[in-house]
Amino acid sequence: MANRLQNVTESLAVVVLLHSGLQAQVPAAAEQLQTGQRVFAAQCGFCHGRDAMGGETGPSLTKSPLVRDDTSGDKVRALLRDGRVDKGMPAFRLADNEVAAIIAFIRDQRTSANGARRTVDVADLQSGNADRGRSYFNGAGRCATCHSPTADLAGVANRLQGLELLQRMLYPAKSRAAKVTVTTRSGETITGTLAYRDEFTIALTDATGRYRSWLTREITFAVDNPLDAHVEQLGRYTDDDMHDVLAYLQTFR
Repeated sequence: MANRLQNVTESLAVVVLLHSGLQAQVPAAAEQLQTGQRVFAAQCGFCHGRDAMGGETGPSLTKSPLVRDDTSGDKVRALLRDGRVDKGMPAFRLADNEVAAIIAFIRDQRTSANGARRTVDVADLQSGNADRGRSYFNGAGRCATCHSPTADLAGVANRLQGLELLQRMLYPAKSRAAKVTVTTRSGETITGTLAYRDEFTIALTDATGRYRSWLTREITFAVDNPLDAHVEQLGRYTDDDMHDVLAYLQTFR
């Protein structure tokens, strides 16, 4: 009886494994691949190439061991959510269906491409419309609330060109540090440069250089981070928006 139960259990396990394997191998729908291609091009293409086969600064994802071995997609999903800040990759705020579409697109590219590293096509970077970019800059993108073509961005197209300008537009690494104002329960207000922040703790460096930290549940605080707007913008940009704004920035000479 024990042997029979063991055989039944093993048979069921094989069926489950086969079923899981078949599910993992079901090809993605054409609509999902189109969504994945669109989102990938807008969010990832400037580093990894629009076809995921590598760009000027990012490796080919069609050869990535992480992508190859991640049959469930959980590792890629976590990478998109958390980023790799130490390697210049930010975290992305994407809907679950967009993440799934990106994963499907990369996998499809792995089966149809040779994985050879490619450079960014210059024509891709010149596909925008400067007039539309001006409208977006001054309107929906709200870029003009912080930036000006006659002030901080004056001559930017002379200093930065092509992919470098696009990357700086999307991820302005050189920027004033985030400021934070903390108000304690006693009413004391402390202002300084944000030094650390997580779900439970916030810390700053005050004007004297002193490092100070608090539990977030014990104080109220407000953070002024000039990069927050850029992070939020990444979730709103369409591929056309991104290239239109780039085209507009290229007129700042």
